[in-house]
Amino acid sequence: MFRMHRPIRVKRLIEARTVSAGFNGTDILANVDFHIDAGEIVTVVGPNGSGKSTLMRLLVGAVQPRKGKITHSPGLRLGYVPQRLTIDPTLPLSVSRFLDLPRPAKRAEKVAMMERVGISGLAAYSLSDLSGGQYQRALLARALLAQPQILILDEATQGMDQNGSAGFYALIETLRRELGTAVLMVSHELHVVMSASDRVICLNGHVCCEGTPEIVRSAPEYRALFGTGTHGTLALYRHEHNHTHDHAHSHAHGDAGPCAHQSGDQRKDHHPAPMEQGPLDHGENRIDHRQTNTGAKG
Repeated sequence: MFRMHRPIRVKRLIEARTVSAGFNGTDILANVDFHIDAGEIVTVVGPNGSGKSTLMRLLVGAVQPRKGKITHSPGLRLGYVPQRLTIDPTLPLSVSRFLDLPRPAKRAEKVAMMERVGISGLAAYSLSDLSGGQYQRALLARALLAQPQILILDEATQGMDQNGSAGFYALIETLRRELGTAVLMVSHELHVVMSASDRVICLNGHVCCEGTPEIVRSAPEYRALFGTGTHGTLALYRHEHNHTHDHAHSHAHGDAGPCAHQSGDQRKDHHPAPMEQGPLDHGENRIDHRQTNTGAKG
């Protein structure tokens, strides 16, 4: 007997419908539709001032839309990795104590998570002594300890060189595969994020185009913003991760269009001196960490 199979329903984590938002009576975003489902990697790209950060703030509930509606799945857990987190360098805050914010984690869980993100052995080191790459991995470890259903990366590789960025995003792909966490990324680094994404959304005050990386990079709207040089840089990224040898595109490393961003931090990962542990006021209000347990955002 022939049986009809029910379609597999994918859990929708966040959905925005015809959302508009701005400041002082001027819209930064207009009539934006957006969604992300469980297990997806979605990247938002766009030039400076295109509304990328505003969209992230809307999705996590930090600001409210002027028009439209944003809905979260019930009990949604968010993990957030910012592009920078300013902490007083004179504050004696070790990596281990940082991972206890805003709520303490078990030592075994912290050790396992630091190993997973590639900073094992740095628990006693001061945050101020870490390299750029180590610092961002510490932020990532802290976000993952909340066991998020969706991980939001707001230009999280700012300050890393190209190799550091590629390694960080390769780690994100691995974590998505192992943990099943959805990932929403904002980045200027087209040469890195395009190939890592299931879907790409090109934003410039509104959604210019969206789809798979191959579709978006061929769209006229995307080419108008970023030029055509990202074809070669996408091939370069795949070269690094698939170990194939397409030398025809190796020259395109630096040609990523007028809005691409090259990081300037050339610091390498190193092993800073450990700091002594002692009593410490955790200062929870100084750390930007958001978690929502509500159903719908209006």
